[in-house]
Amino acid sequence: MSSWPAGVIAAGDDHNGETRTPIRHVIVIVGENRTFDHVFGTYQPAHGQSVWNLLSQGIVNADGSPGPNFKKAQQYEAQLTGPGRFSMAPSNKAPYGTLPAPNTGGSPTAASDASPPPFASHDAAVQVEGGALEASDIDQLLSGASGLPKDVKDSRVANYNALLNGPFLLQPPLYDAYMGGPVHRFYQAWQQSDCDVGHASRENPSGCLGDLFAWVETTIGAGSNGKPQPTPFNDQTTGEGSNALGFYNVNNGDMPYFAQLARQYSMSDNYHQPVMGGTGANSIMIGAADAYFYTDGNGHAATPPSDQIENPNPLPGTNNWYTQDGYSGGSYSDCSDASQPGVGPIRRYLQSLSYHPKPNCAPKHYYLLNNYNPGYNGDGTVLDRAKSPYTIPPSPVRTIGDSLLERNIPWKYYGEGWRSFIKDPSTSVYCNICNPFLYETSIMTNQQVRDTHLADLPDLYSDMQAGTLPAVSFVKPGGLLDGHPTSSKFGLYEAFVKKIVDAVKSDPKLWATTAILITTDEGGGYYDSGYIQPVDFFGDGSRIPMIAVSKYSVGGRVSHGYADHASVVKFIERNWGLPPITERSRDNLPNPVQRSDNPYVPVNSPAIGDLFDLFDFHRDSDDHAHSDGHHGGEESSGNGGKGWWPF
Repeated sequence: MSSWPAGVIAAGDDHNGETRTPIRHVIVIVGENRTFDHVFGTYQPAHGQSVWNLLSQGIVNADGSPGPNFKKAQQYEAQLTGPGRFSMAPSNKAPYGTLPAPNTGGSPTAASDASPPPFASHDAAVQVEGGALEASDIDQLLSGASGLPKDVKDSRVANYNALLNGPFLLQPPLYDAYMGGPVHRFYQAWQQSDCDVGHASRENPSGCLGDLFAWVETTIGAGSNGKPQPTPFNDQTTGEGSNALGFYNVNNGDMPYFAQLARQYSMSDNYHQPVMGGTGANSIMIGAADAYFYTDGNGHAATPPSDQIENPNPLPGTNNWYTQDGYSGGSYSDCSDASQPGVGPIRRYLQSLSYHPKPNCAPKHYYLLNNYNPGYNGDGTVLDRAKSPYTIPPSPVRTIGDSLLERNIPWKYYGEGWRSFIKDPSTSVYCNICNPFLYETSIMTNQQVRDTHLADLPDLYSDMQAGTLPAVSFVKPGGLLDGHPTSSKFGLYEAFVKKIVDAVKSDPKLWATTAILITTDEGGGYYDSGYIQPVDFFGDGSRIPMIAVSKYSVGGRVSHGYADHASVVKFIERNWGLPPITERSRDNLPNPVQRSDNPYVPVNSPAIGDLFDLFDFHRDSDDHAHSDGHHGGEESSGNGGKGWWPF
C-alpha cells in the first residue's frame, strides 16, 4: 500500500497564499464528445476578436447553409482492400457525390422510466437527477427520443438521403434530440484525419486534411460487432453513416448558454483532445498528461492477451474492416515497435514531420488507446478481470493528484454518482473510465486519500456552502447529463454547468478567487476544421471546446494559443508552483511560440500552452489594473509570456 506524509491535508484546508495569481480555486468541468466546430462552427466573436471555424473559413454561411468554400471540408471515400496494411492516408480516394445518410445508431427510440434516457415521467427524472439540475431544467430529460428504430437512416436530418458533400446543419429541433454518435476510436481517428506531409502547406504544416470521416465511419466505425463485412460497403453497414459531419448553429439558438459564456468570458479556438480516439485515454490525460500501459498488476509492464492488442490491418475481402478492433476486441499497442500492426505508419509519419516529434513510447509497453475499465473498484479493491476482461490492470503512472498530495494542496474529483458506484456500479450514472485517479495504485490503495479526495456531486455544493472548496476540483457529470449525443443532450450539459457557475458567482468571496475551465473529454468523432499538431504517437486530435469563466476572463476574448488537456495540468502547476508530473509527461513540453500571421501553428512544435492567455490577471474587482504582483513572468502560450491579455 502506498503512503503519503502523515496527515493528508483535508480538502478544504486553505493554501490560497501559495498561488502565483489571484486564482485560489480552479474547477475543471468535463463533458462528452463534441468538437469545437460541432458546437461553435457558426460562432461570431466580439468586435476585434477572430475565430477559426466553419463560418470564418467560408465553409458554411451564418445560417448554416453551404458557404463559398464548402469544398474545403468535402469528404472522400477510399479503397483499402484487405489483406493489406493499415493506411493513415490512402492514396486512391475520390470525393463523395452525396454523403452517406446519417444513422440513428444507438439513440433511444422512445421515453421510458425503466431504461432512460429520456424519462417518461417528471417524477422519475427528479428522483435520478434532481440534485444535479435546477428544477426548470428537469423537463429536458423527458424529450428528444428519435421515434425511429435503432441503426436506421435518420430521417430527422433534413435531406438525409441527399446530403451535399460537407458539413450539414442539424436543424434547431435536433438540439433537443438524442442522436447517433460517430466512431471515436484511436486508429480510426488517425485515419479520418488523413495526415501526410505530402498534404502539408504553410497554414497546415502537419498535412492533416480531415477528409475521411464518413469513409471510416461507414467502413469500420466502432467495429463493435467484431464481424468482417463484405465489400463493397453501403451506408448502413456500421450504423453510423455520415454522423460525423453534423453541426449545430449558435445563430439559430443552439448552444445558448455556452454561446453566452463565450461572449461574456473567454474561450480557446485552438484547444484539442490530447489523444486520437475516445473517452478513456483522453480522460487519463487530464490527470496524468500521459498514457497508461498494461501491467502485471504490480506496476511492471506486461503483455496483454493477444485478443486485446489492436490490429487495424484490413481483413481479406473487406474495404478497411480492421482485423482486431472494437469494444470486444483490441485496445492496446506496443507503439515502441514499428513492426506492430498500425504502429509503423504513425511512427513514420511523425518522423517525416520537420520537427520530428518523439513517439514517447517506452520499450515493450502496451499502451491503452481506447476505453477499458479502470483496475480498481470504488472501494479500492482490484476489479476482477476474470469477470470483466476489458479492464486495464492497476496503473503505476503518476498523476497531478500525486503532485498535489506531495505539496499538501487540497483537491477533489467530484464524479456524479460516486456513492452509488461504490455500492453497486451497475446502477450508477458514474463514469468510471472518466476518472484518471481510479486507475492509479497510489491513490486507490490508500483509504484516507480515497475518502478525502474522491467525492460525489452533492459534496461539491456542500463544500462550496461550507467554504471548504479545495484548491483544485475536477467535476464530471453522470452519463445522463454529460452531453454525449446518444445518451445525453448538450443542453443538459449546459444546464449542469450553469448550476455550478451560478453557485460560484453567488458567493462573492469564492467568485473573486475562482477559475472555471469548461471543456469536453474529446470530440466524439465529429468533424472539425482546425489545425492538428502531432505531439507524439497518441495525438493530438481534433479541437474541442474550452471556456474559461472567471472575473479575470471577462470580455469575450478568443485565444488562439495551442493547448490540450495537458494544458489544464500546466495551469495547475504554474499557479501552484509545481514541477512536471514525471520526466516524460506532456507538461514538460514548452509553451507555444506562434507567428502573428498564423497564430494557430506553434513554431517550436511540439508545444502545449498553459491556458494563462485566457486570463487578465491585472484586473482587480473593479476591473482596474491589478498591482499586487499576482502574475507569472514566464512565457505563456500565444501572448509573449505575459500571463494576461495583450490589450
